[in-house]
Amino acid sequence: MTSQKLSTRSRELSPFHVMDILAQAKALSEQGRTIYHMEIGEPDFATAEPIVNAGIKALQQFKTHYTPALGLPELRHAIAEYYDRKFSLTVKPERIIITPGASGALQLAISSLLDAGDNVLLADPGYPCNQNIAHILAAETIAIPVSAENYFQLDAKSVAQHWNAKTRAAMVATPSNPTGTILPKQQLTSLSEFVERKQGRLIVDEIYQGLVYENDDYTALEISDECFVINSFSKYFGMTGWRIGWMVVPEFYVDAIDRIAQNIFLAPPTISQYAALTALKAETQVILDARRDEFKQRRDFLLPALEQLGFEIAVKPQGAFYIYANCERFTDDSFSWVKNLLNEQGVALTPGIDFGTHLADKHCRFAYTQSMEKLERAVECIDAFIGR
Repeated sequence: MTSQKLSTRSRELSPFHVMDILAQAKALSEQGRTIYHMEIGEPDFATAEPIVNAGIKALQQFKTHYTPALGLPELRHAIAEYYDRKFSLTVKPERIIITPGASGALQLAISSLLDAGDNVLLADPGYPCNQNIAHILAAETIAIPVSAENYFQLDAKSVAQHWNAKTRAAMVATPSNPTGTILPKQQLTSLSEFVERKQGRLIVDEIYQGLVYENDDYTALEISDECFVINSFSKYFGMTGWRIGWMVVPEFYVDAIDRIAQNIFLAPPTISQYAALTALKAETQVILDARRDEFKQRRDFLLPALEQLGFEIAVKPQGAFYIYANCERFTDDSFSWVKNLLNEQGVALTPGIDFGTHLADKHCRFAYTQSMEKLERAVECIDAFIGR
């Protein structure tokens, strides 16, 4: 019998605990239970009709062949025009890389910046797949605990304390997952300047750009042309299943990323690229902005409702569609707590353990990606669970 052995990287890869919650929620649904899904970071809106129609039209026109590895030239130009229209910013189309989702962009960024054993600095709490992708590519990560003092974001001081001889990059997200906070522009400027002095690279995750509420939306490209900026059509554009994103990189890296993309992905999804062209049109933005406004209404309901129940939210979320709440008034084991909440009341949340180790057992994430009616009912169920 042939012996079976897993690679070290696959054995050591951290699980995404929310998937256990999701599987449990689906099993309860199949039993006839009503489940309120606040665990998955996916907009509940269907992809906007003009975008879907553009995808159908591309299929009908048999646009089903490979595109260049860096993406359709017309889509790269359309994204450049998007930056000009939204931010009055000139970005060369040649610097824009079309990718199979933001995760594909991060793989390209890490592959082009870090060798085995090099490290990238990340915030804790933060999106877990960033760390896992680095590990798959044999890079190391240093998770830096962050707090409300700096909006749960990295800053120049914290990065300076952890930068070492093997550090090649730092990564931030604005708006962030799981906290929904925005990195203040001056804080990002100071961080960018520090990283450039160290001859490293700053990777900026902007996949929730567009889902910004009171604050002015901005891009790190306004601050520096030397950073790697990752974006996606998944969140604001509502195209999660289309698996399409983009990245803006310094010109020096384009040829290397082209070679890597050719070998890893061959090309981004063709139909998705044609649909994305319509997603970027000004008339489509009207639909997407209306959806953003609805997310804001949901946040404005859920935030005070959770605080009234006894959750502590240290920083008001300014973007994305998440609330990262301290639940230590009710538990010192948020993972067990959210599993019990699901079993008893049918409300699915994400435990803090999915986003790092810093105070993870005392936090959970609420995604307000459900209708107002469902959110109201979910709050009633949480209240009943707490008061039982």
